Amino acid sequence: MNGRLEGRALWTVFAALMLGMFLAALDQTIVSTALPTIVGDLGGLNHLSWVVTSYLLASTVSTPLYGKLGDMVGRKPVFLVAILIFLAGSMLAGLSQSMTELIGFRALQGIGAGGLMVSAQAIIADIVPPRERGRYMGLIGSVFALASVAGPLLGGFLVDSLSWRWVFYVNLPVGALAVLIVVTRLHLHTPTVRHKIDLLGAALLSAGVASLILVTTWGGSQYAWGSTTIFGLAVAGVLLLVAFVWQETRAPEPILPLGLFRSRVFAVSNAMGFTIGMAMFGAIVFIPLYLQLVYGASPTSSGLRLLPLMAGLLVAAIASGRIISRIGRYKIFPIVGTAVLVLGMFLLSRLGVGTAPWLASVYMAVVGIGIGLVMQVLVLVVQNDVQPRDIGVATSTATFFRSMGGSFGVAIFGTIFATRLADQLAQLPRSVTARLGSGVHLQPEQAKQLPPLVHADFLQAFAQSLHGVFLWGMAIAAIPAVLAWLLKEVPLRTTVAPVAEASSEEALAGATPEPRLQQPAVRRAGAAP
Repeated sequence: MNGRLEGRALWTVFAALMLGMFLAALDQTIVSTALPTIVGDLGGLNHLSWVVTSYLLASTVSTPLYGKLGDMVGRKPVFLVAILIFLAGSMLAGLSQSMTELIGFRALQGIGAGGLMVSAQAIIADIVPPRERGRYMGLIGSVFALASVAGPLLGGFLVDSLSWRWVFYVNLPVGALAVLIVVTRLHLHTPTVRHKIDLLGAALLSAGVASLILVTTWGGSQYAWGSTTIFGLAVAGVLLLVAFVWQETRAPEPILPLGLFRSRVFAVSNAMGFTIGMAMFGAIVFIPLYLQLVYGASPTSSGLRLLPLMAGLLVAAIASGRIISRIGRYKIFPIVGTAVLVLGMFLLSRLGVGTAPWLASVYMAVVGIGIGLVMQVLVLVVQNDVQPRDIGVATSTATFFRSMGGSFGVAIFGTIFATRLADQLAQLPRSVTARLGSGVHLQPEQAKQLPPLVHADFLQAFAQSLHGVFLWGMAIAAIPAVLAWLLKEVPLRTTVAPVAEASSEEALAGATPEPRLQQPAVRRAGAAP
Protein backbone atom coordinates (compact mmCIF):
# COMPACT_ATOMS: atom_id res chain seq x y z
CA MET A 1 0.00 0.00 0.00
CA ASN A 2 1.46 3.34 -1.02
CA GLY A 3 0.86 6.47 0.96
CA ARG A 4 -1.32 7.14 3.94
CA LEU A 5 -4.61 5.33 4.38
CA GLU A 6 -7.43 7.42 2.93
CA GLY A 7 -11.10 7.21 2.05
CA ARG A 8 -12.70 3.76 2.06
CA ALA A 9 -9.44 2.00 3.02
CA LEU A 10 -9.16 4.16 6.15
CA TRP A 11 -12.79 3.68 7.13
CA THR A 12 -12.55 -0.10 6.62
CA VAL A 13 -9.60 -0.33 9.02
CA PHE A 14 -11.26 2.11 11.44
CA ALA A 15 -14.41 -0.07 11.45
CA ALA A 16 -12.32 -3.12 12.36
CA LEU A 17 -10.64 -1.23 15.22
CA MET A 18 -14.07 -0.05 16.42
CA LEU A 19 -15.30 -3.67 16.39
CA GLY A 20 -12.38 -4.72 18.58
CA MET A 21 -13.00 -1.90 21.05
CA PHE A 22 -16.74 -2.58 21.02
CA LEU A 23 -16.15 -6.21 22.02
CA ALA A 24 -13.86 -5.20 24.88
CA ALA A 25 -16.34 -2.57 26.14
CA LEU A 26 -19.33 -4.87 25.61
CA ASP A 27 -17.89 -7.62 27.80
CA GLN A 28 -17.76 -5.24 30.76
CA THR A 29 -21.58 -5.18 30.82
CA ILE A 30 -22.98 -8.09 28.81
CA VAL A 31 -22.41 -10.61 31.61
CA SER A 32 -24.52 -8.75 34.20
CA THR A 33 -27.92 -10.04 33.06
CA ALA A 34 -26.55 -13.59 32.61
CA LEU A 35 -25.10 -13.96 36.13
CA PRO A 36 -28.20 -15.49 37.81
CA THR A 37 -28.45 -18.11 35.05
CA ILE A 38 -24.72 -18.86 35.23
CA VAL A 39 -24.96 -19.46 38.98
CA GLY A 40 -27.94 -21.75 38.43
CA ASP A 41 -25.90 -23.82 35.98
CA LEU A 42 -22.37 -23.77 37.44
CA GLY A 43 -23.01 -23.00 41.11
CA GLY A 44 -20.40 -21.01 43.04
CA LEU A 45 -22.64 -18.18 44.28
CA ASN A 46 -20.00 -17.05 46.78
CA HIS A 47 -17.56 -16.30 43.95
CA LEU A 48 -20.08 -14.65 41.63
CA SER A 49 -18.58 -11.16 41.85
CA TRP A 50 -15.27 -12.50 40.56
CA VAL A 51 -16.81 -13.11 37.14
CA VAL A 52 -16.86 -9.32 36.78
CA THR A 53 -13.88 -8.45 39.01
CA SER A 54 -11.42 -10.79 37.25
CA TYR A 55 -12.16 -9.13 33.90
CA LEU A 56 -11.82 -5.60 35.32
CA LEU A 57 -8.63 -6.48 37.18
CA ALA A 58 -6.91 -8.14 34.21
CA SER A 59 -7.87 -5.43 31.70
CA THR A 60 -6.73 -2.57 33.97
CA VAL A 61 -3.44 -4.21 34.95
CA SER A 62 -2.54 -5.08 31.35
CA THR A 63 -3.33 -1.65 29.90
CA PRO A 64 0.04 0.10 30.54
CA LEU A 65 1.99 -2.96 29.35
CA TYR A 66 0.27 -3.06 25.96
CA GLY A 67 0.95 0.62 25.39
CA LYS A 68 4.69 0.16 25.84
CA LEU A 69 4.79 -3.09 23.83
CA GLY A 70 3.03 -1.37 20.93
CA ASP A 71 5.69 1.36 20.91
CA MET A 72 8.47 -1.23 21.04
CA VAL A 73 7.44 -4.00 18.64
CA GLY A 74 4.73 -2.39 16.53
CA ARG A 75 1.02 -1.86 17.09
CA LYS A 76 -0.40 -4.23 14.49
CA PRO A 77 1.13 -7.41 15.99
CA VAL A 78 0.23 -6.29 19.51
CA PHE A 79 -3.39 -5.61 18.49
CA LEU A 80 -3.64 -9.01 16.79
CA VAL A 81 -2.18 -10.81 19.83
CA ALA A 82 -4.62 -8.95 22.10
CA ILE A 83 -7.69 -9.83 20.05
CA LEU A 84 -6.61 -13.47 19.71
CA ILE A 85 -6.15 -13.69 23.50
CA PHE A 86 -9.57 -12.09 23.93
CA LEU A 87 -11.22 -14.53 21.50
CA ALA A 88 -9.50 -17.53 23.12
CA GLY A 89 -10.76 -16.34 26.51
CA SER A 90 -14.26 -15.90 25.06
CA MET A 91 -14.37 -19.42 23.63
CA LEU A 92 -13.00 -21.02 26.80
CA ALA A 93 -15.37 -18.99 28.99
CA GLY A 94 -18.28 -20.33 26.93
CA LEU A 95 -16.99 -23.88 27.42
CA SER A 96 -16.51 -23.47 31.20
CA GLN A 97 -17.79 -26.34 33.36
CA SER A 98 -17.22 -24.69 36.75
CA MET A 99 -17.26 -21.24 38.29
CA THR A 100 -13.48 -21.44 38.87
CA GLU A 101 -12.86 -22.10 35.17
CA LEU A 102 -15.18 -19.24 34.16
CA ILE A 103 -13.40 -16.77 36.46
CA GLY A 104 -10.00 -17.81 35.08
CA PHE A 105 -11.10 -17.52 31.47
CA ARG A 106 -12.76 -14.17 32.15
CA ALA A 107 -9.37 -12.98 33.40
CA LEU A 108 -7.85 -14.22 30.12
CA GLN A 109 -10.51 -12.24 28.27
CA GLY A 110 -9.59 -9.18 30.33
CA ILE A 111 -5.90 -9.50 29.44
CA GLY A 112 -6.89 -9.34 25.78
CA ALA A 113 -9.40 -6.54 26.33
CA GLY A 114 -6.76 -4.26 27.87
CA GLY A 115 -4.77 -4.51 24.64
CA LEU A 116 -7.79 -3.94 22.42
CA MET A 117 -8.68 -0.66 24.10
CA VAL A 118 -5.18 0.80 23.97
CA SER A 119 -3.90 -0.62 20.68
CA ALA A 120 -6.95 0.46 18.68
CA GLN A 121 -6.65 4.09 19.81
CA ALA A 122 -2.87 4.06 19.28
CA ILE A 123 -3.28 2.64 15.75
CA ILE A 124 -5.69 5.46 14.94
CA ALA A 125 -2.96 7.84 16.08
CA ASP A 126 -0.61 6.12 13.62
CA ILE A 127 -2.88 6.51 10.61
CA VAL A 128 -4.77 9.77 11.30
CA PRO A 129 -3.11 13.14 12.08
CA PRO A 130 -4.19 14.88 15.34
CA ARG A 131 -5.93 17.68 13.40
CA GLU A 132 -8.27 15.13 11.74
CA ARG A 133 -8.32 12.67 14.64
CA GLY A 134 -11.04 14.49 16.60
CA ARG A 135 -13.88 13.14 14.46
CA TYR A 136 -12.61 9.58 14.94
CA MET A 137 -12.16 10.01 18.69
CA GLY A 138 -15.75 11.18 18.90
CA LEU A 139 -16.89 7.95 17.27
CA ILE A 140 -14.78 5.94 19.71
CA GLY A 141 -16.61 7.66 22.55
CA SER A 142 -19.87 6.55 20.98
CA VAL A 143 -18.65 2.93 21.02
CA PHE A 144 -18.44 2.99 24.81
CA ALA A 145 -21.87 4.61 25.06
CA LEU A 146 -23.42 1.99 22.76
CA ALA A 147 -21.72 -0.92 24.54
CA SER A 148 -22.91 0.19 27.97
CA VAL A 149 -26.55 0.11 26.82
CA ALA A 150 -26.34 -2.81 24.39
CA GLY A 151 -24.46 -5.10 26.82
CA PRO A 152 -27.26 -5.88 29.30
CA LEU A 153 -29.89 -5.96 26.53
CA LEU A 154 -27.91 -8.32 24.29
CA GLY A 155 -26.95 -10.45 27.29
CA GLY A 156 -30.57 -10.84 28.33
CA PHE A 157 -31.64 -11.68 24.77
CA LEU A 158 -28.95 -14.35 24.34
CA VAL A 159 -29.71 -15.95 27.70
CA ASP A 160 -33.44 -16.08 26.95
CA SER A 161 -33.10 -17.20 23.31
CA LEU A 162 -30.05 -19.48 23.34
CA SER A 163 -27.85 -20.01 26.40
CA TRP A 164 -25.64 -18.01 28.75
CA ARG A 165 -22.67 -19.52 26.90
CA TRP A 166 -23.58 -17.45 23.84
CA VAL A 167 -22.82 -14.32 25.85
CA PHE A 168 -19.19 -15.32 25.19
CA TYR A 169 -19.52 -17.14 21.87
CA VAL A 170 -21.04 -14.05 20.21
CA ASN A 171 -17.58 -12.44 20.30
CA LEU A 172 -16.04 -15.05 17.99
CA PRO A 173 -17.50 -14.14 14.56
CA VAL A 174 -17.23 -10.39 15.21
CA GLY A 175 -13.65 -10.72 16.43
CA ALA A 176 -12.71 -12.96 13.49
CA LEU A 177 -13.96 -10.27 11.08
CA ALA A 178 -11.85 -7.62 12.85
CA VAL A 179 -8.77 -9.89 12.65
CA LEU A 180 -9.31 -10.51 8.92
CA ILE A 181 -9.58 -6.79 8.11
CA VAL A 182 -6.56 -5.80 10.22
CA VAL A 183 -4.39 -8.59 8.75
CA THR A 184 -5.26 -7.81 5.13
CA ARG A 185 -5.88 -4.05 5.15
CA LEU A 186 -3.70 -2.47 7.84
CA HIS A 187 -0.04 -1.95 6.94
CA LEU A 188 2.01 -0.19 9.62
CA HIS A 189 5.72 0.23 10.04
CA THR A 190 7.18 -2.31 12.48
CA PRO A 191 10.22 -1.04 14.46
CA THR A 192 13.42 -2.98 13.77
CA VAL A 193 15.41 -1.72 16.77
CA ARG A 194 15.91 -4.40 19.45
CA HIS A 195 14.34 -3.43 22.76
CA LYS A 196 14.76 -4.62 26.33
CA ILE A 197 11.44 -5.07 28.11
CA ASP A 198 11.33 -3.78 31.70
CA LEU A 199 10.03 -7.00 33.23
CA LEU A 200 10.60 -5.92 36.84
CA GLY A 201 8.73 -2.66 36.25
CA ALA A 202 5.87 -4.57 34.62
CA ALA A 203 5.66 -6.98 37.56
CA LEU A 204 5.74 -4.20 40.19
CA LEU A 205 3.09 -2.16 38.37
CA SER A 206 0.81 -5.16 37.84
CA ALA A 207 1.04 -6.29 41.47
CA GLY A 208 0.58 -2.76 42.84
CA VAL A 209 -2.43 -1.98 40.67
CA ALA A 210 -3.99 -5.40 41.38
CA SER A 211 -3.66 -4.80 45.13
CA LEU A 212 -5.34 -1.38 44.97
CA ILE A 213 -8.16 -2.61 42.73
CA LEU A 214 -8.83 -5.44 45.20
CA VAL A 215 -8.98 -2.81 47.97
CA THR A 216 -11.63 -0.85 46.06
CA THR A 217 -13.52 -4.02 45.08
CA TRP A 218 -13.51 -5.82 48.42
CA GLY A 219 -13.60 -2.83 50.80
CA GLY A 220 -16.99 -2.44 52.42
CA SER A 221 -18.40 -5.60 50.79
CA GLN A 222 -16.41 -8.81 51.39
CA TYR A 223 -14.26 -7.16 54.07
CA ALA A 224 -14.69 -4.19 56.37
CA TRP A 225 -12.64 -1.13 55.44
CA GLY A 226 -10.66 -1.40 58.67
CA SER A 227 -9.95 -5.12 58.32
CA THR A 228 -6.43 -6.55 58.23
CA THR A 229 -6.95 -7.79 54.66
CA ILE A 230 -7.91 -4.39 53.24
CA PHE A 231 -5.23 -2.56 55.23
CA GLY A 232 -2.58 -5.07 54.14
CA LEU A 233 -3.57 -4.83 50.47
CA ALA A 234 -3.57 -1.02 50.60
CA VAL A 235 -0.10 -0.88 52.17
CA ALA A 236 1.22 -3.51 49.74
CA GLY A 237 -0.26 -1.63 46.77
CA VAL A 238 1.31 1.70 47.78
CA LEU A 239 4.73 0.14 48.49
CA LEU A 240 4.72 -1.75 45.19
CA LEU A 241 3.87 1.41 43.25
CA VAL A 242 6.63 3.33 45.06
CA ALA A 243 9.03 0.53 44.08
CA PHE A 244 7.68 0.78 40.50
CA VAL A 245 8.44 4.52 40.34
CA TRP A 246 11.97 3.83 41.64
CA GLN A 247 12.45 1.11 39.03
CA GLU A 248 11.26 3.42 36.23
CA THR A 249 13.94 5.97 37.12
CA ARG A 250 16.69 3.41 36.48
CA ALA A 251 15.27 1.20 33.70
CA PRO A 252 16.82 1.72 30.22
CA GLU A 253 13.36 1.48 28.61
CA PRO A 254 10.73 2.08 31.32
CA ILE A 255 7.15 0.86 30.97
CA LEU A 256 6.01 4.40 31.83
CA PRO A 257 8.66 7.07 31.12
CA LEU A 258 8.31 9.43 34.06
CA GLY A 259 9.76 12.24 31.97
CA LEU A 260 6.41 12.49 30.18
CA PHE A 261 4.92 13.99 33.34
CA ARG A 262 7.27 16.97 33.04
CA SER A 263 4.91 18.19 30.34
CA ARG A 264 2.10 20.22 31.91
CA VAL A 265 -0.28 19.11 29.18
CA PHE A 266 0.40 15.41 29.87
CA ALA A 267 0.24 15.76 33.67
CA VAL A 268 -2.90 17.92 33.72
CA SER A 269 -4.71 15.72 31.17
CA ASN A 270 -4.11 12.55 33.19
CA ALA A 271 -5.09 14.25 36.46
CA MET A 272 -8.31 15.32 34.75
CA GLY A 273 -8.89 11.80 33.43
CA PHE A 274 -8.45 10.32 36.92
CA THR A 275 -10.84 12.73 38.63
CA ILE A 276 -13.43 12.57 35.83
CA GLY A 277 -13.27 8.79 36.05
CA MET A 278 -13.94 9.04 39.79
CA ALA A 279 -16.93 11.32 39.37
CA MET A 280 -18.35 9.56 36.31
CA PHE A 281 -18.10 5.88 37.25
CA GLY A 282 -18.51 6.48 40.96
CA ALA A 283 -21.79 8.36 40.68
CA ILE A 284 -23.34 6.86 37.54
CA VAL A 285 -23.22 3.34 38.98
CA PHE A 286 -26.07 4.40 41.31
CA ILE A 287 -28.43 5.62 38.58
CA PRO A 288 -29.71 2.14 37.56
CA LEU A 289 -30.30 1.36 41.26
CA TYR A 290 -32.36 4.55 41.58
CA LEU A 291 -34.40 3.65 38.49
CA GLN A 292 -35.07 0.14 39.77
CA LEU A 293 -36.00 1.11 43.33
CA VAL A 294 -37.92 4.34 42.77
CA TYR A 295 -39.58 3.62 39.42
CA GLY A 296 -39.78 -0.15 39.81
CA ALA A 297 -37.90 -0.68 36.53
CA SER A 298 -36.50 -4.10 35.70
CA PRO A 299 -32.72 -4.43 35.19
CA THR A 300 -33.26 -4.48 31.41
CA SER A 301 -35.66 -1.54 31.52
CA SER A 302 -33.27 0.47 33.70
CA GLY A 303 -30.62 -0.08 31.02
CA LEU A 304 -32.99 1.37 28.43
CA ARG A 305 -33.78 4.31 30.69
CA LEU A 306 -30.06 5.21 30.61
CA LEU A 307 -30.44 5.98 26.90
CA PRO A 308 -30.71 9.77 27.47
CA LEU A 309 -27.33 9.75 29.20
CA MET A 310 -25.76 7.68 26.42
CA ALA A 311 -27.44 9.77 23.71
CA GLY A 312 -26.07 12.95 25.27
CA LEU A 313 -22.60 11.40 25.43
CA LEU A 314 -22.77 10.14 21.84
CA VAL A 315 -23.99 13.42 20.32
CA ALA A 316 -21.53 15.56 22.32
CA ALA A 317 -18.55 13.29 21.56
CA ILE A 318 -19.21 13.17 17.82
CA ALA A 319 -20.06 16.88 17.52
CA SER A 320 -17.03 18.02 19.55
CA GLY A 321 -14.75 15.73 17.55
CA ARG A 322 -15.93 17.14 14.24
CA ILE A 323 -15.61 20.74 15.47
CA ILE A 324 -12.07 20.10 16.76
CA SER A 325 -11.08 18.68 13.37
CA ARG A 326 -12.53 21.78 11.70
CA ILE A 327 -11.04 24.50 13.91
CA GLY A 328 -7.91 22.75 15.19
CA ARG A 329 -8.47 23.88 18.81
CA TYR A 330 -9.55 21.78 21.78
CA LYS A 331 -9.19 23.61 25.11
CA ILE A 332 -12.73 25.01 25.16
CA PHE A 333 -14.25 21.51 25.15
CA PRO A 334 -12.74 20.25 28.44
CA ILE A 335 -13.63 23.59 30.05
CA VAL A 336 -17.26 23.46 28.91
CA GLY A 337 -17.54 19.68 29.36
CA THR A 338 -16.39 19.66 32.97
CA ALA A 339 -18.64 22.63 33.80
CA VAL A 340 -21.62 20.78 32.30
CA LEU A 341 -20.63 17.64 34.24
CA VAL A 342 -20.61 19.63 37.51
CA LEU A 343 -24.08 20.96 36.64
CA GLY A 344 -25.28 17.45 35.76
CA MET A 345 -24.08 16.04 39.09
CA PHE A 346 -25.90 18.84 40.92
CA LEU A 347 -29.10 18.05 38.99
CA LEU A 348 -28.77 14.34 39.84
CA SER A 349 -28.53 15.32 43.51
CA ARG A 350 -32.07 16.73 43.15
CA LEU A 351 -33.50 13.32 42.21
CA GLY A 352 -36.14 12.24 44.68
CA VAL A 353 -38.96 9.78 45.11
CA GLY A 354 -41.41 12.10 43.34
CA THR A 355 -39.16 13.16 40.44
CA ALA A 356 -40.91 12.73 37.09
CA PRO A 357 -39.20 10.18 34.79
CA TRP A 358 -38.85 12.74 31.98
CA LEU A 359 -37.05 15.14 34.32
CA ALA A 360 -34.66 12.39 35.43
CA SER A 361 -33.98 11.74 31.73
CA VAL A 362 -33.10 15.41 31.19
CA TYR A 363 -30.70 15.33 34.15
CA MET A 364 -29.01 12.20 32.78
CA ALA A 365 -28.69 13.77 29.32
CA VAL A 366 -26.88 16.77 30.84
CA VAL A 367 -24.36 14.43 32.51
CA GLY A 368 -23.89 12.56 29.23
CA ILE A 369 -23.21 15.78 27.32
CA GLY A 370 -20.59 16.81 29.89
CA ILE A 371 -18.79 13.46 29.66
CA GLY A 372 -18.98 13.42 25.86
CA LEU A 373 -17.40 16.85 25.53
CA VAL A 374 -14.31 15.97 27.55
CA MET A 375 -13.50 12.26 27.79
CA GLN A 376 -12.11 11.38 24.36
CA VAL A 377 -10.63 14.85 23.91
CA LEU A 378 -8.18 14.06 26.72
CA VAL A 379 -6.83 11.07 24.78
CA LEU A 380 -6.32 13.27 21.72
CA VAL A 381 -4.56 15.89 23.84
CA VAL A 382 -1.96 13.50 25.30
CA GLN A 383 -1.36 11.84 21.92
CA ASN A 384 -0.72 15.23 20.34
CA ASP A 385 1.61 16.26 23.17
CA VAL A 386 4.09 13.35 23.04
CA GLN A 387 6.58 12.22 20.41
CA PRO A 388 5.32 9.51 18.02
CA ARG A 389 7.57 6.91 19.68
CA ASP A 390 5.56 7.38 22.92
CA ILE A 391 2.04 7.37 21.43
CA GLY A 392 1.26 3.92 22.84
CA VAL A 393 2.45 4.81 26.33
CA ALA A 394 0.51 8.09 26.25
CA THR A 395 -2.70 6.35 25.16
CA SER A 396 -2.40 3.57 27.71
CA THR A 397 -1.60 6.04 30.50
CA ALA A 398 -4.72 8.10 29.74
CA THR A 399 -6.87 4.94 29.70
CA PHE A 400 -5.19 3.60 32.84
CA PHE A 401 -5.71 6.74 34.94
CA ARG A 402 -9.36 6.93 33.89
CA SER A 403 -9.92 3.27 34.85
CA MET A 404 -8.16 3.66 38.19
CA GLY A 405 -10.18 6.80 38.92
CA GLY A 406 -13.33 4.83 38.20
CA SER A 407 -12.30 2.01 40.56
CA PHE A 408 -11.58 4.44 43.39
CA GLY A 409 -14.75 6.40 42.64
CA VAL A 410 -16.98 3.33 42.89
CA ALA A 411 -15.38 2.40 46.22
CA ILE A 412 -15.50 5.90 47.70
CA PHE A 413 -19.08 6.64 46.63
CA GLY A 414 -20.18 3.17 47.72
CA THR A 415 -18.84 3.92 51.20
CA ILE A 416 -20.48 7.36 51.25
CA PHE A 417 -23.80 5.84 50.19
CA ALA A 418 -23.66 3.03 52.77
CA THR A 419 -22.76 5.44 55.59
CA ARG A 420 -25.51 7.94 54.71
CA LEU A 421 -28.11 5.19 54.26
CA ALA A 422 -27.26 3.73 57.67
CA ASP A 423 -27.65 7.21 59.23
CA GLN A 424 -30.99 7.77 57.47
CA LEU A 425 -32.35 4.37 58.51
CA ALA A 426 -31.25 4.93 62.11
CA GLN A 427 -33.79 7.77 62.29
CA LEU A 428 -36.68 5.44 61.43
CA PRO A 429 -38.73 3.47 63.99
CA ARG A 430 -37.21 0.19 65.19
CA SER A 431 -40.12 -1.74 63.64
CA VAL A 432 -38.99 -0.48 60.21
CA THR A 433 -35.26 -1.00 60.63
CA ALA A 434 -35.86 -4.55 61.85
CA ARG A 435 -37.13 -5.40 58.37
CA LEU A 436 -34.42 -3.50 56.49
CA GLY A 437 -31.17 -4.25 58.32
CA SER A 438 -28.45 -1.99 56.91
CA GLY A 439 -30.50 -1.56 53.71
CA VAL A 440 -27.36 -1.50 51.56
CA HIS A 441 -27.80 -5.01 50.18
CA LEU A 442 -31.57 -4.80 49.80
CA GLN A 443 -32.48 -5.91 46.28
CA PRO A 444 -35.19 -4.09 44.26
CA GLU A 445 -37.36 -7.22 44.26
CA GLN A 446 -37.07 -7.48 48.05
CA ALA A 447 -37.96 -3.79 48.41
CA LYS A 448 -41.20 -4.36 46.48
CA GLN A 449 -42.24 -6.98 49.04
CA LEU A 450 -42.06 -4.53 51.95
CA PRO A 451 -45.29 -3.23 53.50
CA PRO A 452 -46.36 0.07 51.85
CA LEU A 453 -45.43 2.32 54.77
CA VAL A 454 -42.04 0.63 55.31
CA HIS A 455 -41.40 0.77 51.58
CA ALA A 456 -42.16 4.51 51.47
CA ASP A 457 -39.84 5.19 54.43
CA PHE A 458 -37.07 3.18 52.81
CA LEU A 459 -37.37 5.01 49.48
CA GLN A 460 -37.15 8.38 51.25
CA ALA A 461 -34.03 7.23 53.11
CA PHE A 462 -32.57 5.87 49.87
CA ALA A 463 -33.20 9.13 47.99
CA GLN A 464 -31.69 11.21 50.78
CA SER A 465 -28.59 9.00 50.74
CA LEU A 466 -28.22 9.41 46.98
CA HIS A 467 -28.28 13.20 47.35
CA GLY A 468 -24.99 12.99 49.23
CA VAL A 469 -23.43 10.67 46.66
CA PHE A 470 -24.17 13.00 43.77
CA LEU A 471 -23.14 16.11 45.71
CA TRP A 472 -19.78 14.48 46.37
CA GLY A 473 -19.70 13.63 42.67
CA MET A 474 -20.25 17.31 41.92
CA ALA A 475 -17.41 18.29 44.29
CA ILE A 476 -15.00 15.85 42.66
CA ALA A 477 -16.11 16.92 39.15
CA ALA A 478 -15.19 20.49 40.15
CA ILE A 479 -11.50 19.42 40.36
CA PRO A 480 -11.12 18.70 36.61
CA ALA A 481 -13.25 21.80 35.94
CA VAL A 482 -10.48 23.85 37.59
CA LEU A 483 -7.68 21.80 36.00
CA ALA A 484 -9.18 22.37 32.53
CA TRP A 485 -8.23 26.05 32.76
CA LEU A 486 -4.59 25.00 33.34
CA LEU A 487 -4.57 22.86 30.19
CA LYS A 488 -2.20 24.41 27.68
CA GLU A 489 -3.47 24.53 24.10
CA VAL A 490 -0.88 22.88 21.83
CA PRO A 491 -1.58 23.29 18.09
CA LEU A 492 -2.84 20.02 16.62
CA ARG A 493 -0.34 18.54 14.18
CA THR A 494 -1.47 18.05 10.60
CA THR A 495 0.88 15.12 10.04
CA VAL A 496 0.91 11.69 11.62
CA ALA A 497 4.57 12.10 12.66
CA PRO A 498 7.05 14.96 12.36
CA VAL A 499 9.23 14.31 9.32
CA ALA A 500 12.49 15.03 11.12
CA GLU A 501 11.85 12.66 13.96
CA ALA A 502 10.49 9.89 11.78
CA SER A 503 13.54 10.13 9.53
CA SER A 504 16.03 10.07 12.38
CA GLU A 505 14.37 7.10 14.07
CA GLU A 506 14.26 5.16 10.83
CA ALA A 507 17.89 5.96 10.16
CA LEU A 508 18.80 4.54 13.55
CA ALA A 509 16.77 1.46 12.77
CA GLY A 510 18.46 1.00 9.42
CA ALA A 511 15.15 1.19 7.61
CA THR A 512 13.48 3.51 5.11
CA PRO A 513 10.79 5.86 6.39
CA GLU A 514 7.35 4.97 5.16
CA PRO A 515 5.74 7.76 3.14
CA ARG A 516 2.43 7.40 4.96
CA LEU A 517 4.06 8.58 8.17
CA GLN A 518 5.27 11.82 6.63
CA GLN A 519 2.65 13.04 4.24
CA PRO A 520 0.70 16.06 5.45
CA ALA A 521 -2.96 15.63 6.05
CA VAL A 522 -5.18 16.42 3.10
CA ARG A 523 -8.71 17.43 3.93
CA ARG A 524 -10.91 15.14 1.88
CA ALA A 525 -14.52 15.65 0.97
CA GLY A 526 -16.74 12.89 2.26
CA ALA A 527 -14.10 11.50 4.63
CA ALA A 528 -16.17 12.09 7.72
CA PRO A 529 -19.28 10.13 8.48
